[in-house]
Amino acid sequence: MILAVETSTNICSVSFQDTQGKIHEKRTERKGSHSELLFIFIRELMEELNIEIADLDAVLVSNGPGSYTGLRIAASAVKGLLFGLDVEVYAANTLAGFAQGGQELVKNSDANVIHAVINARRNHLYHQQFSYEDSLTPITEAAILELEAIEAMLEEGHLIVGTGIERLSDDKRKRTEVYGTEAVHAGSLIKLFNSASKESVFSKTKPEELESNYISSSQVNNTTV
Repeated sequence: MILAVETSTNICSVSFQDTQGKIHEKRTERKGSHSELLFIFIRELMEELNIEIADLDAVLVSNGPGSYTGLRIAASAVKGLLFGLDVEVYAANTLAGFAQGGQELVKNSDANVIHAVINARRNHLYHQQFSYEDSLTPITEAAILELEAIEAMLEEGHLIVGTGIERLSDDKRKRTEVYGTEAVHAGSLIKLFNSASKESVFSKTKPEELESNYISSSQVNNTTV
């Protein structure tokens, strides 16, 4: 059994995978709801599935980049839930989760280049580029980029997924396949964990060592290809 938590944006999403492999989810896009609803969603799903935290094989936590507050709430929640328990914890690349969610919705089967983005301050977005064949593969590192730098990477037929997409030029968006918050959910982390992409997306950690990967403004346009 697997628990996954996604709180990197306004979206608060919790997913459980049961012993039959089915994914169950509770999700809201209500702004500022993380501290109020995260534990409620977890408790409600546990009651519906008749499970305990100790029954879990793994917990997956979206740990950035993204909202510092949302990421911190998720990390704190997992530390509290797993205190004193021997349950494996994996920190997940948030943008990879977005890319997986977008790929699941894609209509153009040839769209195998994915740009995952998250709204950031000023004239920037968090960004990471992936390719997709049978599984997701990172092309660049997660970074904060200026809008113009991201637009220069976009080509016709590419897929863009995430938040803040409306800040990109109309011309660039019209040439690509675009998915917004509908692609952001914790279930994508579970699917990635069960895929060949696991090693490139997740880092095994401990509850007390779980720290958010918050990219600061000092890292603007610092990319590794």
